This record gives sequence, structure tokens and C-alpha cells, in this order.
Amino acid sequence: MHVDSIRTHWALSAVTGTALVMTAGCGGGNRAAGESAEKVKAAASAAHVMIAPGNGTSAVRPDQPVIVRATSGRLAAVVLESGGRRVPGDYSRDRTEWRSRWGLEPAAQISVRAVARNADGRTTTAVSGFRTGGTPSTVTMSQDPILEERRKETYGVGLPIILNFDKTIKDRAAVEKALQVIADKPIEGAWHWFDEGKQVVYRPKFFWPAHQTIRLVAHLTGVPFGDGTFGTKDFTRTYRIGKAQISHLNIAGHHMRVDWDGEPVRTIPISAGNGESREYTTTSGIHLNMEKDEDVWMTSPGRGPGDAGYYHELIHYAVRVSNAGEYLHQTPGEEDCLGNRNCSHGCIRQPASDAIWYYKHSQPGDPVIATGTDRQVEPDNGWSFYQMPWRKWLKGSALHR
Repeated sequence: MHVDSIRTHWALSAVTGTALVMTAGCGGGNRAAGESAEKVKAAASAAHVMIAPGNGTSAVRPDQPVIVRATSGRLAAVVLESGGRRVPGDYSRDRTEWRSRWGLEPAAQISVRAVARNADGRTTTAVSGFRTGGTPSTVTMSQDPILEERRKETYGVGLPIILNFDKTIKDRAAVEKALQVIADKPIEGAWHWFDEGKQVVYRPKFFWPAHQTIRLVAHLTGVPFGDGTFGTKDFTRTYRIGKAQISHLNIAGHHMRVDWDGEPVRTIPISAGNGESREYTTTSGIHLNMEKDEDVWMTSPGRGPGDAGYYHELIHYAVRVSNAGEYLHQTPGEEDCLGNRNCSHGCIRQPASDAIWYYKHSQPGDPVIATGTDRQVEPDNGWSFYQMPWRKWLKGSALHR
């Protein structure tokens, strides 16, 4: 929230200096008068500190910035504490102003202590204590269950950061401003809102650079969630990006090439969906590896025992790449199809040794780029967010950037 002027009460610091008694007279060269002039000069150069909101102010909006200004000196230190946590801020280039960077806890007692130093090195200290208003929000936030379950693992270069809210977010721009993504190797990226404001996803324009650490800090404390309520808790997560494992799936050619950090490491014969119907057609486009299980029971959707097309079989070494039931897994039979024909119900079948290898090296967020069919995976089908063109992705950001 940008503030051009300070609209609340200022707290003026106590300034150390010498009280002066002035007497009338013409005595040029008078020693006492000379000493008084020196004291006046010293007192005038003492630094002054002003803090807003001022001491004793109440019902301050939690998203209102705290502003500290110094005159006749520069700020040496500012400490802002909200609900037992220290809130960071930014100094102006000349260090005559400081503004808090993130919000304050609602309905809480806030304290500020600032120290300024004048040109002679003398310091002045000012303090302010005030109380915020607002109602603590009951909205809860969590990250995607797969990411939460596999927090200690490394991720692929397509990693999406997925945050879910249990209620619709009304002030999406305020929330988005509070979401900070910090990467060892920064790259252009943006947030996009789904599910009518209940989910927000961050992805790079292209994939992440490999071998780095990414940190998410959701500064949700003091963020307006609507109806006069404000966030009460921040949220942080750390993600380790491993090797760039990118799989190129040629459905028409019945093979898959796996690259590590740009170098091919394995070519695998595969068998994809038989294409007898749209349901049995493997989707083309940019998928991401999601979760994986050594054993998965796969059942035909919308069919029961005795129905045409019904199946219920145990599949091994399965890596899911969409919410449409598409996996890369060990073939349950029909080995003669591998590398020759598409025989599956839509999944990607592999020989046993290759399926075990792929399963072992799979990371959540590994891209799987499939070509060769006329059915494209939807951007909101699983983690297929890179299917959405970048310009359209930006339009889904509350900040459009």
C-alpha cells in the first residue's frame, strides 16, 4: 500500500540538547554570548525522529505502512515488532525515511523504536506504541497435497508452486503482492488464479534453471482477505530443484527420449493410447510428473463389471502426469506393442526395466512433452500449467505481471 504523506499522528522523539537563556545586549565579543551561540548551533543540529502511527494511536489498519522519518540526521536503526515478530522495512537512499515492507497483525499491540544520528555522530531515540484494528481472518491456506507430502524431495525444473485457500479470496491483488518467490537463479515468472479465487499457482515463463533452491514466503499477516478481516499468519516453504529431467514422448513413433541437463540418457520403447476413442487417446502437450506409486489399481471410469470396456488391473511403477488417469508405468502385458503400436487405454506403457528406471529417477515437476495426437492436455488438467500461453497466463494474475 503506497502512502504519499503521513496521515496519522506523529510521535516526536525527545532530543538531547542544551537549554539556553538569551539576554539582550550589544556586547560584541562577549565570551558568554559566544558560548551561547555555539550551544544554539549544537542544539539545532541534533537529529529529530518522527514515527507514524503516533504513540497511543488505535484502530490502525494492519495493511497501513509504518513510516519513520528523520530530520537533521539519518536513521541508524529501526525496529518494528508486531505480535512478537520483527517486521522488515526499507530505507530511502539517503536513510532519512523507513517504511515497513509487510503487514501487521490485526488487533495487536505494535511497538516501534528508531535511532537517528546527526552529522556529529550524536544519536536520538524515539519510540511509538499503537494498536491495530481489524478482525483476524479465518481463511486457511495450504500448498498442494503432493508438494506437502514430498517436501523433502528434489523437484523438477517445471515445478509449479500451488497454494489452495479454503474460501474465495476477494482481494486477490493484495494477496498476490504478499507472495514472494526467491530463487538462487532468478527467472521471469508469474501467479495465475484458478477455481474462482481459491487457488493460485506460480510458474516461470519457461522452466526453472536446474540445481538451485527456491524459497516461497507468503507474507499473509495483515493482508486484507475481505469483509474487514486480515491474515494472521505467514507461510514459508523451500524447494530444491534437481537435475533438468525432460522427457520427449513421440506417440506416433512409439518411443520416449529422456534428457538430463540437456543430454540424452535413455531412449525407451513405449505404447500409448490406442486412439479408438477420445477417452483412449493419450494427450499431447506439456505435462509434469506429479505423484508416483509402485502399485496402482486402475479401473475404467464410469464402467462396472460386465460393462463393455471395463477393466480393473494392478499396475506397477506408475508415475502420474495428469488428472485424466494418464500414467507412465510398466506394461501389464502385450510386450509386442512396445515400440510398435499404441495399445493402452491412454497411459504410457514401458518395459519393466525402463519403467523401474524411470520411476526411480522421477521428480515431481519433471516435464513430459508429448507429441503425436490431436488431443491436447488442458492447462488445468493436473499440473499441465505450461500448456497455457504466457500472455494468457499473465491475464490470470491479479497484478497482470
